[in-house]
Formats: sequence, structure tokens, C-alpha cells
Amino acid sequence: MFSAVFLLVLLAFSVTGSPVEVRNSSITLPMTGRLAFSNITTLLRHDEARLAAYGEYSTHGRSDAVSLRPKVPLSQADFGGGFFGYIAKVNIGNPPTTYNLIVDTTSTITWVGSGLPYLSRSGVDTGEPVAVDYRFGSFRGTIFEDQLSFEGVADLIIPEMPIGVVFDTRDIAIHADGVLGIGPISSSLRALPNSLEQTIPPITDFLVSNSYIRRAYVGMFFQPTSESGDSYGELCFGGTNPSMYQLLAYTDITTTAPSSQYWGINQRIVYRGIEILAYAAGVVDSGCTFLYLASDAYERYRTSTGGILNPANGLLQISLRQYNRLRDLRFYVGDEERVYKLNRNAQIWPRFLNYRINGGVNDIFLIVKALATPSGAGKDFVLGYVFLQRFYTAFDSEKRRIGFSRTIYTDDLLIN
Repeated sequence: MFSAVFLLVLLAFSVTGSPVEVRNSSITLPMTGRLAFSNITTLLRHDEARLAAYGEYSTHGRSDAVSLRPKVPLSQADFGGGFFGYIAKVNIGNPPTTYNLIVDTTSTITWVGSGLPYLSRSGVDTGEPVAVDYRFGSFRGTIFEDQLSFEGVADLIIPEMPIGVVFDTRDIAIHADGVLGIGPISSSLRALPNSLEQTIPPITDFLVSNSYIRRAYVGMFFQPTSESGDSYGELCFGGTNPSMYQLLAYTDITTTAPSSQYWGINQRIVYRGIEILAYAAGVVDSGCTFLYLASDAYERYRTSTGGILNPANGLLQISLRQYNRLRDLRFYVGDEERVYKLNRNAQIWPRFLNYRINGGVNDIFLIVKALATPSGAGKDFVLGYVFLQRFYTAFDSEKRRIGFSRTIYTDDLLIN
């Protein structure tokens, strides 16, 4: 069972009014971009492991498709193989140990033990087990309550934060020490084997209950991956960093299951004036690398671009002439249908990284991949890192909405 402090966090959000003596309106946590994959196989294996949380992975005879048949909660099956994403430094325990944690928008659970072991002497074992088995590996451990703080953020300590401590990992190589979960609270359903209906509030809720911020809200900025491999990102808890974006516009979290359990939105997608995906629900996921579309939407996109599946890496390949003829991929988000666009450069894999995906120096590969299910499955797209690096994103737990804004990188034609 969790402590009284944990239960008080839940109670705090049922009481009208803001916590008193709020120390900061927002807290900024820097992130570092990391390319932690040796080849395309490990990178795709990573995405497959995440998507397998929605259903058992199956290509159904196709090398470019991933199945999303509901099976296990994403909070229980996050990573496998390599990854292409951002790391935040988090201190746990007293005295603190610094862990490099992958930022994950589809889970509320913060856990450690994949790399650096849990070394704290101040943690309290709650006796609540964590046991996860899925296609690409498994991990087992226990929920501890311990002190948590952020590297480089002074005078901030979250007492008795629930932390998953993993003692046994099998076939999981995430190239980090664990995960920092900032997903919606519903994403932690069924994450605890002995308490399937109990949820774990995300770290934002604990920051509010301890009066460090006023609201459960996270602003996220990703700098696109550079040729040097170094890139900057940041999480802004409780607010945003206006210097990083232009104008935020919000859309409500979808009510369509299963996307409604995560940071899910409704949108339609248009390419060359053709609606390749009608108004449908899908997920915003910082932990996935590529942009995934329902199988029928993917086929329309493939046909329109002229892309040919490369058997060496499972990506659509186009010629330089076809690249120059690419048009904006348009996302009409929410009932308001605010338009966000990926220009031709944003639709391709970084060419300076072709050597990691079995590609030639001058080859051009598209970053759109297929799900194995057609549209209408309740999760018809996954907007991964390749989308998020072009926009500023805001996750508002209190008002159950997501905001997007253009950044200096949105229209850049030279990044990839």
C-alpha cells in the first residue's frame, strides 16, 4: 500500500483552489538528445516494443507494418532495442544519485534500474510489485517511495515520490537508467499487478501538491538532431518557455478509446489535397521515433509520394527528383482544424544518419511508417519524435488538452 502522502496527492486535486506558498510558476529541466541505436533493426525494435503495448506485434507478412491490437498497457511495456530521443538527469535518494532517464509522454511511472542500479538508503519499500512481460523482454521490481529532485534545479525536493525499482530486466536495452513518466494518469491503469485499478499520479501532480508549481502542466521542446549528435531539449513543469515558440493553440484529449487513455488527439491528415486519413483518433508519443499511420492512410501516402519500400531498412525510399516534388503533409487538428505542416525536409530521415539505417550517403528515406490496422481502430496514428521535433508541445493534465506551436525549426529545409 502507498503512504498517506501518496493519498494526499490524490486528495489535493479534489479540493477547490490552488496550493498556498507556490515557490515557482514553472520549473525548467534541461534534456539532452541521444542517438542510442547501432542500426535500423534496433531502432525499429524499440518502436515495435512500444507499439506492442497496444497489441502483440505482428507484421502480417509485411515488413513495414506494426499491429496495435489492444493487449497490455503502455506503461508496462515501454522500451526495447535502441532509441532516438531525449534524456533528463534526475536525482533520487538522500544522499542523491543522479540517473539518466528517458522522457516518456505515454506513462506516468518513473522507474530506475535498467542501467545504474538503485542505490538509495532513504527509500521505503511499499511492497507493491511491478512485473511486466511482453514480446521483447520483461522487467520485475517493486514500487519504492523516495526523495526526488532535478539536476541543476536548486531547492526542489519531492518527498515520498513513487518510483519503480527494477531488480530484474531481461532482453531490455534502453541505453539509459530508466524512465521519467509524464503521461496522463489514466496511462498507469493496470500497471500494478496487485492493484489493477489503482493509478500512479505523474510527477507533475507531486510538484503541484508540494507547491512547487501551480498546475499539472508540461511544456516540451525538442531541438532536431544535429550531425554532431548533440541536441538540446527542455521540459517546463507548470508552464511554458515563450522564447521557444510562437503561439500555442490547444485541442482537447480525444474521447475515443484506446487513444483517450494517453495523450490522444483527433485530427485528419491531407497530402496534395487528398485526405489520406479521415478525422480519427491517435496518440502523441515522444518515445516513438517515426510517424505511424493506419495502413490505408499509409498506402495513400506511399502512392502519392511514389515511395518504394527498401527491404534493407523497411522505410520508403524516394529519388532526389521525387523529394523536390514533395508537398506539405498537413495535419488538421481537433474540431477547430488548426493546421500544422511537415514540409518536405521534415518528412525525410536525416541523411547524415543514413549509415545507421543501411542507406547510402545520397539516399532519401521517408519517416512515415505503417500500422498493421486500417483506420477506425481508435488509434489511427502515432506522432513520434520526428513530428515533435518540429513543434513546441504543451501537455495540460488539468484541462485535458494538448497544445502545439511553431518553432524556429518548423519550416527549416536544411535540417535533414
